[in-house]
Amino acid sequence: MKVTTRNPWLWIPTLYFAEGIPYFIVNNISVLMLAKMGVPNGMMGLFTSLLYLPWMIKPFWSPFVDIIRTKRWWIIAMQLLMSLAFIMLTLCMPHPSVAEIASRNTPIGIFDVTLILFAITAFASATHDIAADGFYMLALSTKNQAAFVGIRSTFYRLSSIFGQGVLVYIAGYTETHGLGFLGIEAGDIPASWQLTLGVTALIFSLVTLYHTFIVPRPATDHPRLDTNHRKAGAGAIFHEFANSFATFFTKKGLWLAIAFMLLYRLPEAFLIKMCTPFLVAPKEVGGLGLSTENVGIVYGTIGVLFLTIGGIIGGVYASKVGLRKSLWVMAACMTLPCLTFCYLAELQPDNLWYIGTAVAIEQFGYGFGFTAYMLYMMYFSEGEFTTSHYAICTAFMAMSMMLPGMVAGFLQEVLGYAMFFWMVIACCAATLIVTYFIDRKIDPAYGLK
Repeated sequence: MKVTTRNPWLWIPTLYFAEGIPYFIVNNISVLMLAKMGVPNGMMGLFTSLLYLPWMIKPFWSPFVDIIRTKRWWIIAMQLLMSLAFIMLTLCMPHPSVAEIASRNTPIGIFDVTLILFAITAFASATHDIAADGFYMLALSTKNQAAFVGIRSTFYRLSSIFGQGVLVYIAGYTETHGLGFLGIEAGDIPASWQLTLGVTALIFSLVTLYHTFIVPRPATDHPRLDTNHRKAGAGAIFHEFANSFATFFTKKGLWLAIAFMLLYRLPEAFLIKMCTPFLVAPKEVGGLGLSTENVGIVYGTIGVLFLTIGGIIGGVYASKVGLRKSLWVMAACMTLPCLTFCYLAELQPDNLWYIGTAVAIEQFGYGFGFTAYMLYMMYFSEGEFTTSHYAICTAFMAMSMMLPGMVAGFLQEVLGYAMFFWMVIACCAATLIVTYFIDRKIDPAYGLK
């Protein structure tokens, strides 16, 4: 293998931008797209929540990314696969009739191919995450790893703004105004999303092509098993893999920790699945009736910006007072701002500033409160198998979003939007209960600088 080096500025920003795009397409934009196509919330919530599954189970196959090929190979291969999936999504976009969309009863069955392609993208994206994070540690010195950790986080967040803001705005603008030179008329919702996915496919394919030539080939990036010791090495890897799982499930306080990881985010898990359908749903069914363009501005840009600010301030605050002292403040910020959606559902304001402010408050609170969750996973993962145990914790983190999301749409259909958001407030009790019990188990010094 030819060894090459590159200035980290040439590939780290684009690598983590590329890491974020498919995640937000699969888990966020798919929700809005299907809602705009008239798919009922129950079926939409169920099937889009199942797309979390690859991130939930990725610890089970992460060791094989070490065993087979190099991290660089996995990065390029998964990006090529995702580029192909985005191209196929563009070409295979279903076109439900205007009447079906207006009835809000479009059958989910016409999206079978779309959902399969989203699932392929999800598995490829989860595998890409494993390879990219491992490659980051292999390709950079310890000093550069510390220096670029903020850069990778920033560009991952920028991919969120691009995905949930810019791409959604493109879909909304095309839907509202049409694009005559492409033969897309105003009001053609399927064509607007087809164009948006086409733009995604083009950009992602260009980034993949760039990475094919620019991502370095460090000498340290090689399969863990060489040709001569593959059998013995494989046995050792499987033993280590099994041992990491066994030691995780014998940790002291395991079941309380799992309860915390599953329930701390319960209100947000319900809310996040229904917030964008609520924003675009007509007022007569309890929604706000926003255009897709305005959703891109309000939720995809303002919301993501305040989510990021909340996370940054949460990290600074936790480093000042420690996890235990910050836990209750963060639990309150995770729960109380959910009231903003009760306000929006009850009053259904037209003023975009009011709506944007409410979303900003809720997203800031979530970003701030989520810091405690991340710190607790790090705290619980400490020990001999820190990396493996943290990966298992992230599986429970994905499960905490997937399971509530699967039933959120059905609950909303039964309760209506206003009562659904009041139910979310009732679920805040779960957050407070697990916080009460977990607070007693945390080392007061953990998280302090």
